[in-house]
Amino acid sequence: MAVTAPALVWFRDDLRIDDNPALRAAADSGRPVVAVYLLDESSPGIRPLGGAARWWLHSSLHSLSASLSGLGVRLVLRRGAAGTEIPRLAQETGAGAVFWNRRYGAAERAVDSALKTGLREGGLEVASFAASLLFEPWTITTGSGTPYSVFTPFWRACLGGPPPRAPIDEPETLDGWDGDVPTDLLGEWRLEPTRPDWAAGLREAWQPGEASAHRLLDEFLAHNLAAYDEERDLPAQQATSRLSPHLRWGEISPHRVWAQADLARRGAPAREAASASRFLTELGWREFCYHVLFAAPDLATTNWRREFDAFPWPPLDGDALSAWQRGETGIPIVDAGMRELWRTGSMHNRIRMVVASFLTKNLLIDWREGERWFWDTLVDADQAANAFNWQWVAGSGADAAPYFRIFNPELQAKKFDPHGEYVRQNVPEWGTDAYPEPIVDLAVTRKAALAAYDVVKRSGQPA
Repeated sequence: MAVTAPALVWFRDDLRIDDNPALRAAADSGRPVVAVYLLDESSPGIRPLGGAARWWLHSSLHSLSASLSGLGVRLVLRRGAAGTEIPRLAQETGAGAVFWNRRYGAAERAVDSALKTGLREGGLEVASFAASLLFEPWTITTGSGTPYSVFTPFWRACLGGPPPRAPIDEPETLDGWDGDVPTDLLGEWRLEPTRPDWAAGLREAWQPGEASAHRLLDEFLAHNLAAYDEERDLPAQQATSRLSPHLRWGEISPHRVWAQADLARRGAPAREAASASRFLTELGWREFCYHVLFAAPDLATTNWRREFDAFPWPPLDGDALSAWQRGETGIPIVDAGMRELWRTGSMHNRIRMVVASFLTKNLLIDWREGERWFWDTLVDADQAANAFNWQWVAGSGADAAPYFRIFNPELQAKKFDPHGEYVRQNVPEWGTDAYPEPIVDLAVTRKAALAAYDVVKRSGQPA
C-alpha cells in the first residue's frame, strides 16, 4: 500500500487552529500533517522581534503546540532562513505539499514568492491562503487602481463590496504524520527574559494563546460591547476588547472577530448596534494599516509623505528620550502611559496617541525613535500598525493628523481621565514631592513644533 506524502503546514502570524485555511487545506488534502513554526531572523529584510514580542511568542507557541498535540500533530520548531529551512524540512519529511497563510510585508512576500517557485519546481504542491486580513490589499483600490491614502473612502470601498468570508471551523481531528524529524526545544530559543526577568507584569496582565483570545472576545461582546462607543477612550475603564496582541499573533482571526461582532450587531438595540459598528470600524483601521504597508513597505523608516523629509528634527536629546521611555517626564498622563507600557507590554490606544504626540511635538524627537521603542516594548508590536500610527501622529503618514494637531496632554487628561484614576494606577507618587517637575513647557514647545512644521510647508517638496 502506497504511503501518502505528508502536507507541511508552515505557521507564521497565525498561531491558531480555528479559522486557519492552511491547516484546513492540509486536513482536507487527505495527507498526514506536519506542522512547523520557523523562527526566521535571518532572511533579508525580516525585522527581528522586540523583547516583549519574543515573550509573547514563547507562550503562544507553547499553547499552539498543546492544541496541535490534542489533535495528534506535533509542532516542529526550527530556526533559520526560510529559504533554507522550509525546503530542508520538506525533504526530511518527504512532503508532497506545503501550505501557509499569506503575509503582506515586502520582505515576507519576497521570501514566500521565492519559496513557492522553488518548491513547485521541486514537484511539490504549494498553496497560500488569505487568513490575516478581511480584505487583501490588491482587492481594494481606487477607481484608478491606486491604493487608498485616506481611511474613510477606503473603508467605504471595503464595505461596499462582498462581505468578509465566513470563518472556518477548526478540524475535529487531524491525521498527524508519524515520522520523526529533529526539532528545536522552545526553551533553547531563549525568548523569555531571564537576567533580569522583567516580564512579571506581562505575565500578570496577559495570557497568550488561542483559548484566551476567544474568551476575551466572548466576554467583550457579552459585557462591554454596549458601552464601547462611549467608553473606549477612557483608559481607566475596561471598555476595550484587549484583542490587539491576539490578532497580531493570529491567535484569533479577524474573520472570527468580525463574524461574532456583526452577529451581535444584528437586531441589537440602537446603542449596542452603534457600538458594534464602531468596533468593526476599528478592525477597519487595522486593515488600512496593512494596505498602506503593502504599498509603502518602508513605512517604519521612511516618511510616507515625503515632504516631511524637510522636517528640521534637532539633535537627539538623549536625556529627554530616556525620561519619556522611563515615564519620568513630569507630565502625569504621559508618564502613566509609558509606565503602563513597560509594566504590561501594552497601552490604551488614546494614551498611545498622547505619548506619541508628546515625543514628536513637545520633545521634537523623531517619530522613528518612538516607533523603535514601541517595537521593543509592545506585546502587540505589529509591523503595519506600529509604523502607521507613529506616522499618523507625527503628521508624516497616510490620512495623518493635521500638522497643527498637537495633543495637549493636560487637556487630554481632563477629558479622558478626569478623576485621575488612570494616572494613579500607574504613577503612585503623583501629587507628592517625589514626582518630578515637567521637563518641558507645553506652551513653549507647542510653538516650537508649529515653527518646525512651517519649515515643511515652505520646503516646496511635493506631497
